[in-house]
Order: sequence, then C-alpha cells, then structure tokens
Amino acid sequence: MNQITAPFGDMMKRWRTSRRLSQLDLALEAQVSARHLSFIETGRARPSRQMVIQLAEALDIPLRDRNALLQAAGFAPVYRETALDAPEMAHVKSVLQFILARHEPYGAVVLDRHWNILMSNSAMGRFAPFIKDPASGGNPTNVMRLTFHPEGFRPYIVNWPEVAQSLIQRLQREAAASWADTGSADLLREMLSYPGVQAAWTHSDIEQPSLLLPVHLKKGEVEAKFFTSIATLGTAQDITLHELRIETFFPADPATETLIRKMADS
Repeated sequence: MNQITAPFGDMMKRWRTSRRLSQLDLALEAQVSARHLSFIETGRARPSRQMVIQLAEALDIPLRDRNALLQAAGFAPVYRETALDAPEMAHVKSVLQFILARHEPYGAVVLDRHWNILMSNSAMGRFAPFIKDPASGGNPTNVMRLTFHPEGFRPYIVNWPEVAQSLIQRLQREAAASWADTGSADLLREMLSYPGVQAAWTHSDIEQPSLLLPVHLKKGEVEAKFFTSIATLGTAQDITLHELRIETFFPADPATETLIRKMADS
C-alpha cells in the first residue's frame, strides 16, 4: 500500500507500532489525550496540521515521511528538498568539504540516503586500485553496488560474506524505516539479486568475536583493514541535509596505519 494514499490513521498506527509505543505512550510523549489519539488512528477525528507535526516529532519520523503524513492528512508538505549543488547549499557544501579534507590522510565520503557517493576526499582516490563500479564505467558512485557487484571491489574483500551480511541487515533496517520512499527497498532487492548473496542474511544474526567488524582488503601486495564511522548533520530542516551521511574510514590495525601514511607521502 502506497503510504501517501493510505489513510492518515493507518499510517500513524504503523509508525507508532514500529516504534513499539502504545497509544498511551505516544499520547504522553506528544502531550495529547489518548482518547483523541485513538480517534485519529481510527479516522473518527481529523488531525490539525500542528497535530501532525507534533505526533511526527514525538515519533522521530524522518522529514521525507513527515511530508507524506501531512499530505495524507490533507496538508501541503512542510519540508523542502534542495539539491546539494543548489546555490543556497554553497555554505553547507563548503563545510562538508572542510570535514572531508580534515580527515586526511584517511578516506571520507558524503553519501545520500541510497548510499550514492556525492563527495569524497583525495584519500579515497589513493585506493583507486580497489575501486571499480561496473554501473558507471569504473567511477565509484554507490557504496553498496561497489561492495556487492562481482565486478566491483567485492573480489578484494577478504571477509566479504561477513561484511555483506552486515550491510544487508543495515539495508533491511533502512528499507523498513521509511515508507514514503522505496529507494532503499529497491536497493536491497538489487543487492539480494547478486550471486552469493543470501536472502537469509536479512534476518540472521552475525556472530563476531571482535568489537568491530573491519573491512579486510587485499589486492596483490596491498593489504589493509578498515572500520568506519557514519555521522549525520544535526537539526537539519531540509530533506537532503537530513538524509546526508558522512562516512569516515579509520585504520583497523598498525599495518594499515603505516600503509595509509606511506601512500599519502608518496
């Protein structure tokens, strides 16, 4: 069922149950009566525009989905979606470039909600021998496709099954977290279509003896292990900015640290 055409009450109930909240829990959080919330969910009462925003904030619903809720309730969307290359984004983009540059000599990228690479620092280019995106003629454009496609850098990931299973589960969570956009679900289906990817990975737990699951790369004489951190922008009021992610790479062992600094100095 398409969320935007679904009744508002049904959509609200789905969000509430996905957050594992009772009507009373949500009513207390949103500072509304449980009776009124019940009437909204059953369609006996029509929410005001402010009430929709209030409930969405209490449920911590993504901005894209808040717009969908507003439309379902009969109101115009509140949150705009501005292209990162738009003139009004110039300052934000310069800040992102500053963050990427300051992470040198380690790699860093800016991603959209579908794991497309929007920006990267020069350190990422130094690992070009590992990077090949068959969907774009060799230029890296999508982290998931690079990892899962047999002609990407999948052949160079020593622990690919463990890494792939972890990423599949992340995609599964992201696909379930937003109903206003099917892009994550489409990406998940694409990754599951590749050889060697198991559908069971979407609901299977990973048993790892270490605190972090590093990505172990090896091609010829070059070998490295990385773990990553993913950050988002705080208090973003634009959908594009709200969905941006900054992924930064760190060496997972002293040998990788030495390799990175040697490559940066050459």
